[in-house]
Amino acid sequence: MQSVVNLWPLLGVFVIVVGFVLRFNPLLVVTVAAMAAGLAANFSLEQIFASMGDGFLQARALQLILLLPLAAIGLLERHGLRLHARNWIAGFERATVGRLLIVYLFVRESTAAMGLTSLGGHPQMVRPLLAPMAEGAANKRYGKLPDTLRYKVFAMCAATDNIGLFFGEDIFVAFGAIALMHTFLVGSGIDVEPLLIALWGIPSAICAFVVHAIRLHWFDLRLTRQMMLTATAMEVSQ
Repeated sequence: MQSVVNLWPLLGVFVIVVGFVLRFNPLLVVTVAAMAAGLAANFSLEQIFASMGDGFLQARALQLILLLPLAAIGLLERHGLRLHARNWIAGFERATVGRLLIVYLFVRESTAAMGLTSLGGHPQMVRPLLAPMAEGAANKRYGKLPDTLRYKVFAMCAATDNIGLFFGEDIFVAFGAIALMHTFLVGSGIDVEPLLIALWGIPSAICAFVVHAIRLHWFDLRLTRQMMLTATAMEVSQ
């Protein structure tokens, strides 16, 4: 006889999605989502608060680990880190947004494959360094970008970091995703060594690098075309 699975606790995921879409306070959204999931799972309020308290105590050192790098990055930005990064990359004559991001993609994917996943990331690398450098390369080549193109450059920087991390970390045999895939395959009756799973992640990582490098090259071409159209429109209007 099969037991009925209660799917109502997934309501917490819906609360998180709605809360983030409506731009509510993240701490409030997560708290409400936890309570919604707990109540849907027939937990009492006492059990919910006890579980949340236990989770906070077990991860109380995590806040310090997260806040210290953010404080250091904020201090560096206050003293001109973004400006120096933008000016430094502008000194390279052949630097473009696409070329810069291809180099970063290679470095990010390679370091993630060695387990060094914390060397990059949006708060500690993309926002303070990579995005200003990409903007500096674009400004050097095209002049000041319109806000729409500027935001597209920033978005491509974030996407490049995501792709490099996602496909690079799957090559590192000690990464949690490898253990998850191994457990799933064993549960399905397929016994595969974790090392083989990691090795077969290499072709995927290479393909991801090639595909995204082509996308970055096309992004350079689109930037050039759109800036030419913008310049032409300004000349006509004058």
